[in-house]
Amino acid sequence: MSSNGGMIHVRNLRKTYRVGEVDVHALRGVDMDVGHGEFLAVVGPSGSGKSTLFNILGGLAAPSSGEVLIDGVDLRKLSDSQRTELRQRKVGFVFQKYNLLPTLSAADNIELAQALAGIKQRPADFDQTLQLLGIKNRLDHKPSALSGGEQQRVAIARALVNQPALLLADEPTGNLDTANSDAVLDILRNLNKRIGQTILMITHNPEAAAYADRTVTMRDGVVHVD
Repeated sequence: MSSNGGMIHVRNLRKTYRVGEVDVHALRGVDMDVGHGEFLAVVGPSGSGKSTLFNILGGLAAPSSGEVLIDGVDLRKLSDSQRTELRQRKVGFVFQKYNLLPTLSAADNIELAQALAGIKQRPADFDQTLQLLGIKNRLDHKPSALSGGEQQRVAIARALVNQPALLLADEPTGNLDTANSDAVLDILRNLNKRIGQTILMITHNPEAAAYADRTVTMRDGVVHVD
């Protein structure tokens, strides 16, 4: 468990879905702590509960029971609209699919996310982030003119434009070749080390998980500390 303060605090987290006549227990009592400025990898096979955990931590789904705090905010007490505000203000998302709008330039994709979050100006140090991502000279290009690695870097920039307390990455290298995967993972590690970005990364790849400070494994809806 982390000892440097609490970005994520989870106790006895459970999530049950009703599928037809059957209850599916996706999470069966998860306990987890992630400190401010930590880079945690969550590994495990398909069906282990990783995606369900990701969705709850990001405010995309509500827990069935248990305690979930993100940067001190108790998710159990939030309405749907408050969870939306949490996502806009405190959480950045990076997915396997880049989800960039193809008709917009890289800069416009980033600025759209900024506008949706209600931010009028980019943070003063955002140029440093763009420099670290290596896309400062590619912002006028549309996604079709960018490599997969460049598109994922734009997606990371989009996730960081509102200076989120927490960056959630779900299989961020799943669509990339080895070279681009390594580059994106290096970027995530540098964001963590240079600007102190707290990151939780979901992955099935042990080599990707090795870039994190710490790894936990999910099996059958429960977290096991490695």
